[in-house]
Amino acid sequence: MKSSELYQFGEEIAWTYAGEGVSRKVYGSDDQLMMVVVKFEAGAVGDLHEHPHSQVTYVESGAFEMTIGAEMKVIRKGDGYYIPPHVVHGCVCLEAGVLIDSFSPQRSDFL
Repeated sequence: MKSSELYQFGEEIAWTYAGEGVSRKVYGSDDQLMMVVVKFEAGAVGDLHEHPHSQVTYVESGAFEMTIGAEMKVIRKGDGYYIPPHVVHGCVCLEAGVLIDSFSPQRSDFL
């Protein structure tokens, strides 16, 4: 797979629809790694799902009720989480915010 450009400028990356009240921008990536910024409106839901990628996420802003496996916690600005491959996860946005997701390997379905 093709690697991204060395630099990505936020104003040049279009937000794409990722669900009701959810949009995302894909930043740097290659076949082993990808960073995605995901914006949520209050009340938006990231449906429960799983994927073969490892995921690490940082909460840039907002508050989320996050479910990973059988465990639910409220996470806020400055928090983060790790999701192993094939673990069911999802969230409900309590206060509008932004998550910064990193995936390994790349989420080719986002390109």
